Amino acid sequence: MSDALDAAREVARSPLALLAVTLAGYQLGRWIQQRSGGHALAQPVLVAIVVTGLAITVLDVDYPEYRSGVELIAFWLGPATVALAVPLHRQADRLKGFVVPMLVAVVVGAVVSITSAVLLARALGADEALEKTLATKAATTPVAIALTDALGGIPPLAAVFAIIIGILSAITAPAVLDLLRIRDRRARGLAVGAVSHGIGASRMLREDETEGAFAGLAMGLSALAISLLVPVLALVLF
Repeated sequence: MSDALDAAREVARSPLALLAVTLAGYQLGRWIQQRSGGHALAQPVLVAIVVTGLAITVLDVDYPEYRSGVELIAFWLGPATVALAVPLHRQADRLKGFVVPMLVAVVVGAVVSITSAVLLARALGADEALEKTLATKAATTPVAIALTDALGGIPPLAAVFAIIIGILSAITAPAVLDLLRIRDRRARGLAVGAVSHGIGASRMLREDETEGAFAGLAMGLSALAISLLVPVLALVLF
């Protein structure tokens, strides 16, 4: 019996099983989202994280082993991100008269994001490593990890911050924009994409194609702006 349980456990920890658990968690999230009528809290990514986290905890799988097992999903994240340019191409005419305000907003937003995170962490008594980790929170996860590593922060924690902020922003940002009476589709997409990355862009695509297109654009521009500004602001902040 013990040998059979060990064999079953090994099968459950195989790359194929880990891949199946991840995809099943996401599909469960999509089902919950559909059943709830697209409720803001029903984010498929959040459901997938919970399901996968529980599964690898029960199976005693550490993160490097899990990450290696689901490399196929990680590979397709790149093409999926590039595919966000498709709705932007369809909305290219909406860029007229919006390019300069958009670029200014992205740069100012990146500066505020970096400095406010560092100064707030410092005011709360965080050490320098945590300050450097929080400085990159508004970038996409791969960029946040790379920048944090270069700064001397904590890359795994930077990934956690980026993902959590992305999920929370995707859940709350549209409601906040409604409360602030921001109706311009371009501005709404820009605001969400700059903070919540791919998760927010997918959420905005469900809301409106224009919002999704500008969210995807903002995601890329914000990552670029933060990559350029973090090393410069680090000379002043640290």
